[in-house]
Amino acid sequence: MAALAAVTALTLAVSTAAGNGRLTPEPTKAAGATPLSHRSTLAPCVISGPSGVQMSEGIPTPSGYARSTGTVRALNLMIDFSDAPATGSALDRLAEFAPQTRAWFATSSYGKLDYRPEAPIGEWLRMPQSFRAYGIERGAPFEPGYRELVEDIVAAADPDVDFSEYDLVNVLVTPNAGPSALDTVLSVTFAGNREAPVADGVPVANTSFVYSRQDDGSGSYAETGYRVLPHENGHVFGLPDLYTHEGGGAVGHWDIMSEDWGVDNDLLGWHKWKLGWLEDTQVSCATTPGTTEYTLTPLPRRGGAKLVFVPVDSRTGYGIELRVRGGNDAIVCRPGILVYRVDTAVDTGGGPVRVHDSQRDSGGCTRSPNVHAELSDATFVPGEAFEDTRSGIRIKVAGADMEGNYQVQVTRRR
Repeated sequence: MAALAAVTALTLAVSTAAGNGRLTPEPTKAAGATPLSHRSTLAPCVISGPSGVQMSEGIPTPSGYARSTGTVRALNLMIDFSDAPATGSALDRLAEFAPQTRAWFATSSYGKLDYRPEAPIGEWLRMPQSFRAYGIERGAPFEPGYRELVEDIVAAADPDVDFSEYDLVNVLVTPNAGPSALDTVLSVTFAGNREAPVADGVPVANTSFVYSRQDDGSGSYAETGYRVLPHENGHVFGLPDLYTHEGGGAVGHWDIMSEDWGVDNDLLGWHKWKLGWLEDTQVSCATTPGTTEYTLTPLPRRGGAKLVFVPVDSRTGYGIELRVRGGNDAIVCRPGILVYRVDTAVDTGGGPVRVHDSQRDSGGCTRSPNVHAELSDATFVPGEAFEDTRSGIRIKVAGADMEGNYQVQVTRRR
């Protein structure tokens, strides 16, 4: 119970299927993107996209989203409906997500994010309308169904909750509301939502909704089912969906914003820098003509150089990082250097990040359930290289040392 009382989350943002909510981020009392300033030497790598891009990969993250460093209080509210009455306890539902999500963020952020899930109401909140009446379906826009639902949630919780004390909200819906996640994933986040209802003087602007259980039938739900929540909360912090409308083939299992089913995975180094979890001293900006060598330490390990970014222009560039099994990465079957292209002009769900596969059409090196196998061996190992001839950029893995660090050579021909 003590662990459960340390869990909170209520969030409004576009999530697992970017919805049609009006997303015009603006500062709020309880939320705001973490303000970051960067060293001048990194300026060419602080790329940004054009206005109007939905959840851009650009740095900095606009205001209006929840802060991603320090203590973040997440309000968790459990709800059910007359046509979908809860069968278990509300605190049991909370326990499916809260402790694991807090631990996941602590590990991924190297302790920079103290995520505190809280549940001041330990019982189910019955909504005044049936689930069917709200018209909730995959990709449903914020108006009018979600607006009515949020207003009803606020009305039910407000006597016992001061919304101004929280940074984000998680609405944990009884899992028998709506179809199975194997058929349709309803979980969604509305983030930076200017049109959100106001409660206790603040907009309920960053809220994540979690519906049916993402159970793949492998018997691992107790260990992996929680992962939908850190994915949804990633939107609250301003991160886009990395899976594409065609499927998970752009990033695979290398970021939880791409695949949140199956075994654990982490965030890309670019996202960790964007969220303020990597210090500027851990990032190198590769702009020098000719060949420059960099040493990278494994992403799960605290401290050390973690990311080399190679800007192509003011909106795109390549991320380079060392991925090994450890931390939140449970199934790295080919440790090595991951190379991916970031495009800040691409909307969430459109493929703003694309991992380059060192072993094309290999079928991958893992058969773990719900993992995009083809990209599981995408990493480059010593002696292998990636080249973008159009941009005049070559990235070669020069070697590895006894401590598990890798040396990478970046060549810029112009």
